[in-house]
Amino acid sequence: MQEPEQRPARLSVGVIGPGRVGSALGPALEHAGHRVTAVTAVSAESKERAARLLPHAQLREATAVVETCDLVLLTVPDDALAPLVNGLAEIGAPVRGTLVAHTSGAHGYGILDPLIMAGGLPLALHPVMTFTGRPEDLQRLANCTFGVTTPAELRPVGEALVVEMGAEPVWVAEEKRGLYHAALTSGANHLVTLVAQSAELLRTAGVADPGRMLGPLLGAALDNALRLGIDGLSGPVVRGDADTVVGHVAELRAHAPDTVASYLAMARLTADRALAAGLLDARDAERLLDALGTTQP
Repeated sequence: MQEPEQRPARLSVGVIGPGRVGSALGPALEHAGHRVTAVTAVSAESKERAARLLPHAQLREATAVVETCDLVLLTVPDDALAPLVNGLAEIGAPVRGTLVAHTSGAHGYGILDPLIMAGGLPLALHPVMTFTGRPEDLQRLANCTFGVTTPAELRPVGEALVVEMGAEPVWVAEEKRGLYHAALTSGANHLVTLVAQSAELLRTAGVADPGRMLGPLLGAALDNALRLGIDGLSGPVVRGDADTVVGHVAELRAHAPDTVASYLAMARLTADRALAAGLLDARDAERLLDALGTTQP
């Protein structure tokens, strides 16, 4: 088989905002036979990243990227996407017939309406993965999914691009995009916060290497949750050990008072879900929830 750089390029690709995401998707598209020909970059860091990971691309202004490329990736932060789209539309960027794809999880293709009105072909392609801006990001794409949202006639195009990057497309309806992103954020971002908090508490308890202790436990818990859902639950809440949970709150209040509110909220939610699933006896649940109700953050 030919090396990627020897294959005939099918689409010329431009990247506006070559941050961690754009610097991963660009090489993935090149590996599929496309060619990243133009990028925008402002900061020294983004220029260095573009030169390192997108060596065939020329540094151009945003309008020139749109004018010269068949597919334009808008890989900017969520809050910068609407201003970018509006700005391109206001200056009359020539998007007619150009595929315009953003990578924001929070938005569908509706945010691209100003460019759609000018003839752009909208795609919302959100990689469900975290990126570091390093070469190994390309390998991570092979194990992830993309949330794909497009007009019906462009769905095959969006899904094909995802498959070409080595990932799996998952269709998300336009009206469900916000809920979809809230679910991902709740799972991934809040998980990091909980794990970091747990590690800090273990250090306070005298554990020198919290990661070594937490790794196997949390790995098993995550595997159970993904395979079994709430049926994978274990611990004092599902056992109805109200005294243990109240004791936890007392320890946290003494040593890490800023963690009490989150512990109580998660314990109450866990108890409610365990009760609804039939994992927690009603009498134990009542005793546990009563104890939690009298315990203030």
